[in-house]
Amino acid sequence: MPVEFLTDDEAAYGRFTGPPSQADLDRVFFLDDEDLALVGKHRGVHIRAGFALQLTTVRWLGTFLEDPVDVPGEVLDFVAGQLGLADPSQVKRYTEREKTRFEHQWEIRRARGYREFADAEEEFSGWVAARSRATGDGPRAIFTDGVAWLRERKVLLPGVTTLARLVASVRDETTRQMWEELAALPGPVQRRALDRLPEVPHGARVSDLERWRKGPAPRGSGQSVVKYLDQVAEISGLGLGKLGIEALVPPRRLAELARYGMTASASLIRRHPEARRLAMLLATVRHLEAKSVDDALEMLDLLMSAELVGRARTASDKDKARKHPRLARASARQRSDHFSSERPIPTRGCITPELALRPPSNPGPRAVQGTSTGWSPAVPEPHWLRRPRRWRLENISSRWDLAAPAPIARSSFRAGRFTTR
Repeated sequence: MPVEFLTDDEAAYGRFTGPPSQADLDRVFFLDDEDLALVGKHRGVHIRAGFALQLTTVRWLGTFLEDPVDVPGEVLDFVAGQLGLADPSQVKRYTEREKTRFEHQWEIRRARGYREFADAEEEFSGWVAARSRATGDGPRAIFTDGVAWLRERKVLLPGVTTLARLVASVRDETTRQMWEELAALPGPVQRRALDRLPEVPHGARVSDLERWRKGPAPRGSGQSVVKYLDQVAEISGLGLGKLGIEALVPPRRLAELARYGMTASASLIRRHPEARRLAMLLATVRHLEAKSVDDALEMLDLLMSAELVGRARTASDKDKARKHPRLARASARQRSDHFSSERPIPTRGCITPELALRPPSNPGPRAVQGTSTGWSPAVPEPHWLRRPRRWRLENISSRWDLAAPAPIARSSFRAGRFTTR
């Protein structure tokens, strides 16, 4: 193969690899009135058949064949049937005169507006550079789409080696220019800070880049939130967000550089050229800056749900149990018996919620008369049924200083919002 990134089928472009389908024959190899008028200018059945084959072949392949009659039998029969040629084998006489095929090729170029690749090479190189910078696609994908781009604009395809090497060279040059543009954005202090990221500081076990990539331990505690916030401040302190790299380089290319920087080892990063190393570290730090903010918000949400709200709920449950001991013991007994698979739930000698709320047979001084039966329950209505939903915010506010760490405890939680003390 002339170029390594092409498969055998892709390297075989510019010639038939098999017979076209019937739909392709009707779409590409059909001769309309203009085609028949152009073919009819020539004398001789075999000359008209050979001219028609070259006319339809260049529409299908994007180039002319070295041997104009080296086409699948289905193509020859389809074209010959439109010309009324009874014996398609007569087309073999078309190559008896060497200059005939070249003269017909020049005529087809003039009549159908085909251009040589040399005339469109600069335009094609610009398209490859723009495609490579915007998408970061590999040379194989750009080569395949480039062939379609040339055929749509009626540019005759060059040799496969010429086209493949041009695509690879333009793509590499575009990528190198992008690295140099990104590497020129940071100042001298920021450059030194980026170069020190893959290195292990004295007395540390891992580099700063590896520490940032791993992040603090994800624990739902106040100290863990503080560590996440410290990492956000540490990464943002480099000041790379003010460089505006997102407006200079497409997001897809930045994501490609950041993805490589998040997985490559420190030794591999140090071996890269300076421009590529700085560009990759710059994109990686910008990605880590956004990621650290997201992680800190998630940890704060986990702290709110697991610590503050959870403690408020636990304290509220304890209040219920302390104010209604009989109901709490009955509920605990029923819950314990419900999850037991060996013995059924006892019905005798057990205080159930119904028994706890039933008026006593011997009413004491706490029983109040006034119900339809003459008595109201000795156990009052549970207070959590009477209290509005705002009670949870009040519990959170009363326990905020206990659950939050020192930096966060300096803020107070009032009416569902944070206020600074």
